[in-house]
Amino acid sequence: MKPSAQPRRTTVKTLVASALCASLALAAGCAKSEDDGGGRKSSGKGGDSGQVVASPGAGGQQTCSVEEFGGEKLDLKGATVGFSQSEKEANPFRIAETASIKDEADKRGLKLLTANAQSQFSKQISDVQALIAKGADVLVIAPLNSDGWGPVLRTAKARKIPIVTIDRKINAKACEDYVSFIGSDFVEQGKRAADRMIEATGGKGEIAILLGTPGNNVTTERTKGFKDRIAEKAPKLKVVFEQTGEFAREKGQSVTEQLIQSKPGITGIYAENDEMGLGAVNALKGAGKKPGAVKIVTIDGTRNAVQGIVDGWIDGVIESNPRFGPLAFQTLDAFTKGEKVAQDIVIKDSAYTEKNAEADLGKAY
Repeated sequence: MKPSAQPRRTTVKTLVASALCASLALAAGCAKSEDDGGGRKSSGKGGDSGQVVASPGAGGQQTCSVEEFGGEKLDLKGATVGFSQSEKEANPFRIAETASIKDEADKRGLKLLTANAQSQFSKQISDVQALIAKGADVLVIAPLNSDGWGPVLRTAKARKIPIVTIDRKINAKACEDYVSFIGSDFVEQGKRAADRMIEATGGKGEIAILLGTPGNNVTTERTKGFKDRIAEKAPKLKVVFEQTGEFAREKGQSVTEQLIQSKPGITGIYAENDEMGLGAVNALKGAGKKPGAVKIVTIDGTRNAVQGIVDGWIDGVIESNPRFGPLAFQTLDAFTKGEKVAQDIVIKDSAYTEKNAEADLGKAY
């Protein structure tokens, strides 16, 4: 779920969007974009949706076709699509994600079956099995965890049902167990958050990480990107505290309350999603801290977090784009027609700082 004014120090060049568009037959839906200064392409607007910026190996990227997958061609217009949401739709990211899927299905006139696991992995597994039993011909899954999908994958494979995962990966074989993963470059998100933290703190001091939920690639990769960039660019900025806030505001607040007690001189907090970052703000307010006393950088791009920048409590928000609907259905449409599609599709993310937060608040979700 990213343009920003902060410096980008990446050396990895963005691959040309048109290469992926061609592989997905999406040329009509991809737009020319401006380089945001870090080799990633973006339109310069927070909250842009559905545009591809890169696919690993584009031009020679790994692809998947119906024949390679072992499935059968079908007309998506006459198909039943099953969508499994992982988390309670109290989180703005999940609200926007589900809305994007529903809106695109409505736009295309498709039959859509939906289920919400309410943040319970066992329920998500049974939810997807139920979607299959109800006649889903294709599946779009927003996984809660990366592991434990064996029963679903075996059932889907036996019925030749193609699966596209969004936002989080599952630990399985692309083009054998599932078709494509559509999501952000989470390592890059962590790096961009680190760049913003370095700028906000002057590259020195003690910082804490509010980790996301254990057991999924988002947490692992956002942590890796952040730590790698800090080690590379700001060795005087020390990570002295790490604890999971489970991507939840209440847990982010309680963990930050503990942090303030154990590390009263903390310089900055990196929250791996906005909800934990907003919980950290609540904890700092409760402790009598003033805006800006502790630098906070978060990832997501929700309106409340961007408002936190305007109010002086948050120093930067790296967007994680939740608007997967257009790309998910474009991918499935191309795949079911027999075209090759990319196994990994990176959606474009922007970012917010004090320089654009107020002007771009309406673009946040």
